[in-house]
Amino acid sequence: MPFEGVLTLVDSPSDKAPSGARGHRVVLTRDAAEAALPSLLGMAVDFKTGWDGHDAKQKCGIITAARIEDNAVHVSGYLFARDFAEMMAEMHAHGDEALGMSYELADAHVENMRADTWRLTRATFTGAAILLRTKAAYRNTSFRVARAGSVAASCSTRRQRPREDRAPAMRPMPARRREVETVR
Repeated sequence: MPFEGVLTLVDSPSDKAPSGARGHRVVLTRDAAEAALPSLLGMAVDFKTGWDGHDAKQKCGIITAARIEDNAVHVSGYLFARDFAEMMAEMHAHGDEALGMSYELADAHVENMRADTWRLTRATFTGAAILLRTKAAYRNTSFRVARAGSVAASCSTRRQRPREDRAPAMRPMPARRREVETVR
């Protein structure tokens, strides 16, 4: 199931301290976000029961695209909806306006550890979480299951090729008699 969302804001202080920031609000600089953007591709999306944080053991999707537009880091990808039917039902019950996102980082460099608000000048994205906006460090993030016709949904509406047009590896092999020749 395709999804899209705003993962975080750049050059903007978080509304509250993210996990791991030792009580400090943070600012992800645009330069750091642009440099780290490729690290988002192929990263997992997770959720936590209760929608109030991260749980790396509940990976429910994958990020396939990321871009910075204005001051927002937009992501899109696919949820493993068939494996997480209960999660999908809860998402629909909360509605689009209630859900947001939060990033997971490694190798973050803080410009001044003594500052009240930490400026992240370098980082690597290691994933993302879907959670309630009210629980996210940045309340202006968003998350929604993509609608038909959106960029993220465009691949899901592709028609599958007829069986006979598939690559040979996809077609059943015809039964053949094999003769074994013994060399003496």
